[in-house]
Amino acid sequence: MKFICYDIGNKRVGVAVSDPFMSMALPRETYWRKNFEKDVIFLAELAKKEGADRIVCGLPVKIDGTKSEQTELTESFIAKLKTVTDIPVVTADERFSTKEATRVLLAGDVSREKRKNYVDSIAASYILEDYINRLKNLGEI
Repeated sequence: MKFICYDIGNKRVGVAVSDPFMSMALPRETYWRKNFEKDVIFLAELAKKEGADRIVCGLPVKIDGTKSEQTELTESFIAKLKTVTDIPVVTADERFSTKEATRVLLAGDVSREKRKNYVDSIAASYILEDYINRLKNLGEI
């Protein structure tokens, strides 16, 4: 089993994949968005190319768990993604993932310019790792 995860933003999409043993999530590239249609098609094809059995998309919600404007934008992207792939698409809570990824990059003294290239893929790896751990705790993996 292999999962791919997307941290979908307005300008960039962070990408992470699970390792073959479902023990960790590995950050991959950050995809810089072009336009809605091309972005959806590219990410659907990337999941297929990676051999993903499931696409996990981070869902941005407010701290209290309610929806925001960004939640709705992300949900519309996910809805379109579901129409162009036969790979199951699920969502996972992404609260604090970008904040934690930024903290790690700051601790590593990564410049502001370079952080833009890595923060989203690292955030995607946190989202995916949390998702994998929840499935393990439920006995689904």
